[in-house]
Amino acid sequence: MCRGGSAPWQFPAIGPTARDTAVPVGIIEASRRNHRPTPGEEPRRMLEAIGLDKAHESAYRALVSVGAADVPDLARRLALGEYDTERTLRRLERHGLAARSSARPGRWVAAPPGVALGALLTQRRHELDQAELGVALLAEEYRARAVEPAVHDLVEVVTGAAAVAQRFLQLQLGASEEVCALVTGVPVAVTGAENEAEEQAAGRGVRYRVVVERSVLDQPGALTELTAALGRGERVRMVDTVPTKLVVADRALAMVPLSSGTAEPAALVVHASNVLELLAGLFESVWRQALPLRLGGAGHVAEDVPDGPDATDLEVLSLLLAGLTDASVAKQLDLGLRTVQRRVKRLMELTGVTTRLQLGWQAYERGWVARD
Repeated sequence: MCRGGSAPWQFPAIGPTARDTAVPVGIIEASRRNHRPTPGEEPRRMLEAIGLDKAHESAYRALVSVGAADVPDLARRLALGEYDTERTLRRLERHGLAARSSARPGRWVAAPPGVALGALLTQRRHELDQAELGVALLAEEYRARAVEPAVHDLVEVVTGAAAVAQRFLQLQLGASEEVCALVTGVPVAVTGAENEAEEQAAGRGVRYRVVVERSVLDQPGALTELTAALGRGERVRMVDTVPTKLVVADRALAMVPLSSGTAEPAALVVHASNVLELLAGLFESVWRQALPLRLGGAGHVAEDVPDGPDATDLEVLSLLLAGLTDASVAKQLDLGLRTVQRRVKRLMELTGVTTRLQLGWQAYERGWVARD
């Protein structure tokens, strides 16, 4: 749901210079810890991860399958020329994955996978550990050079379209449990086609809760993106308007646009703090007011309208019956005026009445509000 016209990273247009160079620690470990390949997928990805391309992987698998093969036989199996096949075998030999058979001259055999691949995996793990250590050292050096390190640990200002896009993708890739987003506006920093991180995160079990404002439906491709998000199991709700674009990952990091009339537009990255709790609370408040979206019978997106009034509907009714205007009700409940009017209209449709006077009578008859 964070893609296309509904992407929560759609921050205001910003300059071409990316000043933010800090990389969140733990992305590598989170990726390794949370990835769960599907059956049949793991061996292929494992061999690619240790440096074998498709040709070398196919050759090694063929040798494992047949036990021993000469170059012409293997070339036929791989649909390659004999010259390319022999070059592939020699590279496998350099990696310790294949060897010329001493018992059957002219034939090649595969090294035992548990031994040969185990050694390569150990080497890759060591390289990943070294890379993560390097990331941690760089992040520590970056914080140490900050003018106000205590403040910098809590809040970062990211400027530049490339930096904003990169930090948003990192935020999703680093999430391990849940990503929450308020979505509005036109995409600027990242387009739907560029946001591969959302599908990757959702695919490894990260939950998504997203609130989009109604105007998002008018954007090209928005319904397609909503349908794809709901199909991935993401929970999506809709309101008339949202107060701001916002992304919260694991209640540990938040990202919100930061701009003014004169200053260069930017994004604010907030770490664990009271400010983060306020932003998370803002999301939960909007989430409670929003109506769920669901996939209809023909695969279309539809609002999941409840059969009866919810708690907010009952508060709206009580205040209206007390004599408050729509504007006063909206202010009292911290809702938008259009939200109040939309809720009243839905209640009138639900009760089958055409006037608010009739709605008040129906509310008493149905026990939605108490008689004095």
